[in-house]
Parts: sequence; C-alpha cells; structure tokens
Amino acid sequence: MKIENHGADERIWYSPQRGPFQVSGFGWFHTERIYRRLPAVPDVYIRPEVDALANCTSGGQIRFRTNSRSVSVRVCLTAGSSMYHMPPTGECGVDAYIGGPGHWRHAGTARFQAGQVEYESSIFDSGTSEARSFLLNMPLYQGVEEIWIGLEPGAEVWAPESYDSSKKVIVYGTSITQGGCASRPGMSYTNILSRRFHLEFINLGFSGNGKGESELAVLAAQISEPACLIIDYEGNAEGTESYRQTLPRYIETYRKVHPEVPIILISRIRHGAESFKPEILEGRLARKKFQMELIRELTEAGDQNLTFVDGSDLLGDDPEEATVDGVHPTDLGFKLMTDRLEPVLRQVIGDSASAAGR
Repeated sequence: MKIENHGADERIWYSPQRGPFQVSGFGWFHTERIYRRLPAVPDVYIRPEVDALANCTSGGQIRFRTNSRSVSVRVCLTAGSSMYHMPPTGECGVDAYIGGPGHWRHAGTARFQAGQVEYESSIFDSGTSEARSFLLNMPLYQGVEEIWIGLEPGAEVWAPESYDSSKKVIVYGTSITQGGCASRPGMSYTNILSRRFHLEFINLGFSGNGKGESELAVLAAQISEPACLIIDYEGNAEGTESYRQTLPRYIETYRKVHPEVPIILISRIRHGAESFKPEILEGRLARKKFQMELIRELTEAGDQNLTFVDGSDLLGDDPEEATVDGVHPTDLGFKLMTDRLEPVLRQVIGDSASAAGR
C-alpha cells in the first residue's frame, strides 16, 4: 500500500506491512501482522507488566532496497518519551543504516520533540540516486501503532538481501536486553549483533520483568527455526534463591521443545555500586557460581549444547564508565558487550547459520 503526498516536500508513503519491504524481529508477525514481541493473545499466562512491555518494538527492523535519494518515516507511537536516563531517540526513535550485510553504516536518526506521540522525520538524504540497502531499527522502549516509509516520487523499491539462514537468534532478558539505555535503537547489543550476523534476531527483553517464568520459555519455544537461545535475565532475578528455582525450570521448559538448540547463559554484568555495597557483589558472585555449577551438571547429564558467559567481563575493566547509572549500559557499554559476545556466538552457532562479518 502506498499513499501519495503532493506538496513542497513531496513523498510517496509506503506501509512496510506490504512487500517488497520486510519486517523482522517479531516472532509472530507473519501471522498477526502487528508490531509486537509476543502473541496478541498468548496461549499461556503472562503477567500484565510483561504483556504491556511486549508492545515495545525493541529488535523490530524494516529492511528494503531503493534508489531514492531520501528516506523519511512517519511514526505513530502508543505514547511519548518519558524516561529520565534514556534519550528520546533511543526510547521512541528510528535510526537508519545503509550498506548491506557485513557493511552496515549508520546513515541517520529520526528527529522529533521529546514527548511527541506522532512524528515525521527525514532519516536519510543524499544527492545521488543509486540502489542502496536500508535497515531501519524501530523504537526500543515504546510501542508503534503505525509506521510509514517515505520515498521520493519515481523511486524504485526492491526486496532486501535474503538472510544467510532462516534460523533466528532469540534473546531473553531484562531492561539491558531490551536496550536500556542506548542513545538510538541501532546501539542496543542485540541490534549491533544483528548487523554482524546476517540473521534475524528476536529480542525478548522485558524491562524490570525478565524473571524467568516458565511461560516465557514456552513462548520462546514457539518461535520457529531457532539458531540459538541466549538467556540473560539474572539482573531481574528476585534474589539468589529465586534464581535457583526459575533458571533450571526455564531451561527445562525450553528443552522439552528444542532439546538440541544451543543455549548461551550470560551472568549479570558488574554494577557500579558493587565497590561500596558488598552485598550486591556477594549476590552476583553467588549466582555466578550457581550458574556455572548448573551448566556443568546439565552438561554431565548429557546436554552438550550449553555455554556459559561470565558477564562480569562484558563491560571491560571500568564497567561503571560504560553505564548511564551504574547499571544500564551506554552506547559504549553495548559495543563492549557485543565485541565480547560476538566470538562466543560465532563459535556456538557454527555452520548452522553462516555469519556475514562486520
């Protein structure tokens, strides 16, 4: 579907719901056609908080090729920006990359006023008309009711390059997984990884609510053709004892459907307050020990597709300098995390899904 807009700033507006545009990052989009990270009506119980957060479009991407000299977006959000520690461009914005698999480069970010629920913005402008590959990242912390892509009249649009594999990388976790607090959508660690691996990534990070419920494992297991499941929810665990209960159950539930899909378990990154609040450090170390022991026990019991990643190393030697508030990474923090996770993921998925490289 396209809508013509005649005026001084003439654009032809396209809905990405129609080809040749391709929407990815939503596990149920192919059947429900809505920008949502869980089913509209899940067949298992999920808490209202998780249900609301599922409307945030973190990980959602729109891909296409065009020779248009400019690209704009019209966005209708479910609400405006409201976070004190995250820029509106990350919470509610759209950013654009050009270049194609293995060569993506940032090309623009939507401009709008903080608190706006609807906005229209240019995200790419060039003086030359040539075929280019585009990747648009959708808002991390807000829902999208409608989004339209604006191209210059007469421009052609083609389907994007096919993924290297139909397999998907699924990431379950917390606010950090969801992208808090990247300055723009493309800088969340799952989105950075998606540019280094020419695969579809499904972001199931739920801010403050990644508590490892078995129902969320059931839903994650419904996503077809998984290349890998990454579990990164320790930061929302309600204490060490609660984590000891939920983590084995989450893995067991997923394994009932996908007994051989690789699973990567990431322990929590270091928090800035650990240097003066020893109880925070002690809790993290206790849970890290438990995770290592659990992976060893499950491996000895026959599960050969489990990998543990020590999150205490993900932000480097000065983790507090890579966060907004001692907890949530900045763009620098997310890049550091990605640099350390990329080789692990490459080793784990191996030949099951080829990678495009940087």
